[in-house]
Amino acid sequence: MKKGLVKSYVSGITDTTHGESYTRILKYFAPEFITAFLLYSLPFWLDAYFIGSLQSTSTYATLGVTSTLIHLLIKVAEAVSVGTIVLSGAFNGRGEYKEVGRSARDAFWLNTVVGVIFSSILYFGARGIYAFYGVPEKMIQMGIPFLRLQAIGLLFMFVSLSFIGFLRGIKNTKVPMVIFIAGILTFIVFDYALIFGKFGLPEMGLLGSALASVIRYGIMAIAAIGYTFLHPYNRKYGIELFSVLTDATYIKRLSVLSLPVMLDKSIMALAYIWLSKMICTMGKEGAAAFSIIKDMERFVILPGLAFAQVITFLVSNDYGVKNWQGIKNNVKKTILLSSIMVASFLVIFYLYSGMVFHLFDKKGKFTELAARAFPILGILGLFDLLQLILAGALRASGNGNIVMIVRLAVCVGFFVPISYLLSQMQIIDHVWQFTLIYGAFYMGNALMSLAYIHRFRGNNWNKHSI
Repeated sequence: MKKGLVKSYVSGITDTTHGESYTRILKYFAPEFITAFLLYSLPFWLDAYFIGSLQSTSTYATLGVTSTLIHLLIKVAEAVSVGTIVLSGAFNGRGEYKEVGRSARDAFWLNTVVGVIFSSILYFGARGIYAFYGVPEKMIQMGIPFLRLQAIGLLFMFVSLSFIGFLRGIKNTKVPMVIFIAGILTFIVFDYALIFGKFGLPEMGLLGSALASVIRYGIMAIAAIGYTFLHPYNRKYGIELFSVLTDATYIKRLSVLSLPVMLDKSIMALAYIWLSKMICTMGKEGAAAFSIIKDMERFVILPGLAFAQVITFLVSNDYGVKNWQGIKNNVKKTILLSSIMVASFLVIFYLYSGMVFHLFDKKGKFTELAARAFPILGILGLFDLLQLILAGALRASGNGNIVMIVRLAVCVGFFVPISYLLSQMQIIDHVWQFTLIYGAFYMGNALMSLAYIHRFRGNNWNKHSI
């Protein structure tokens, strides 16, 4: 007979026989957290702080709204890169070096074509995109040139990730890390200099942030291409970018490998875009409050991102030796550790929320709205953490399609209609309307978590061959 949910959880987190020790899990966690902080938090927080220092609510709101769209395209690019890693890695493991080179060439052209398509949509459809969000005309006028510059940077990003995917596929993880760090440092320096007009560069404000992104991804692309073709070790792969493409087999395989990952990663990013659109019905103050709470939530959730990476490789290793109890215990222990850390971050942000909001809202235009909504949304955000850990564990156990289907069903069947109805209701207190709309997103995460828990407590989650 199965134990009750609570009893099963307590048993798992206190079991010292099956699964990893808490000390070892934390050792795995530390480097992943540092990486997540450098890649997904530090540059965005500094950028938002610099833009907030311009003391324009419209400018800050424009940055926040646009970031949800940029986040989606980053996920698309990452998905294509994952396909490159898998295909290049398979050939490299068999010693078929020429095939690795061919797959790298095809990955470059696939990434470039996809990048051109999306960059063109952003560049030529900028006005229509902001009209979709429903933002005020002032924000549209600010956003059009900003988004067009971002489109150029994103094209460079697609190109750089194609080569970074190749390098990871041949087990070179050090150089991609160096390239990412170099890109981040470049962005921070140029972001500050171009926004405020420092070091002899022009003062460009919001456009300076976009140009800094172009420079960042341009340098990353140059570095990735340069290392790939100039380092002697890589010559054995014989990559010929401009050789005649006579067979589209690898492009098809890359597409097949990348598409499920792209759909999975894009679902949540699209949900954020929809959430942004619903909140933008409340005007620039609502959009600005959404931006700061979103950024705070993404910082708070950093331990969850790191632990999701940890649980993914822990589960994949245990799955190979059919250590089913170890998998379940590791998931439970990871949830416990990540919950403690995220809750601690929430308390710190709550205690110093006034200071944090002032960093981005010098005039106090949206601080009250954000400050009143944050405590409730912060607590609800724990559901986001839960689904993040469980989704990583399910993917690693061959249940990736389940994760994708559940996310799609919840977003389309629950979050989208509920958030739309809430945005159309005439709620006098804007704080409550804001909180209810944003909270619908987290309640969707709660439903996902219940579905994932049900899957793990069933008898079929470990029936997949990986």
